[in-house]
Order: sequence, then structure tokens, then C-alpha cells
Amino acid sequence: DYPTTARVDYVFGCMKANGETQHSLEQCSCSIDIIASILPYDRYIAAETVLRMAQVPGNLGTQFRSTGIAKAAVEDLRRAQAEAEVRCF
Repeated sequence: DYPTTARVDYVFGCMKANGETQHSLEQCSCSIDIIASILPYDRYIAAETVLRMAQVPGNLGTQFRSTGIAKAAVEDLRRAQAEAEVRCF
């Protein structure tokens, strides 16, 4: 299961993007619950790491932007997020 801190971090970021209201709190909480039901925590962390590291300029960032494993991790997260979007927003 996802640690509380990971869930809270996701909800805070989600609320920043969707408005800091009670309604967005409920939607964002729902969203991370759906993501957690689809994507094991270790795969979630891998995808989040890839997304953060892909922003690094130069060769290091390129490694995270171009490898098949990195792309697959992000695609898994994107699919889970799309499902959460449909079910929660």
C-alpha cells in the first residue's frame, strides 16, 4: 500500500493544479486511491522518479527520457491517472 506521505504529497500537488477547495480535496483523494488500486507503489515511485529526472538537462535527463523502461513506467502511471480522472473528476 502507499504510505500516507505519498498520498498526501499527491493530493497537495493535485489540489494546486485543480483549486484548493473542499471539492478538489475529495476529487484528488479519490484520484490517488484509484491510482493506488491500479499501480503498485514501487511502480508509482519508479514513474515519479522518471518524470522528475527527465527534467534534468543533459545526458542524465536524456537517459530518463529515452529508455524503454522509463517510458513504460510513465505510460503505466498515465493510464492509472486517466482512469482516476474518469472516475473522480
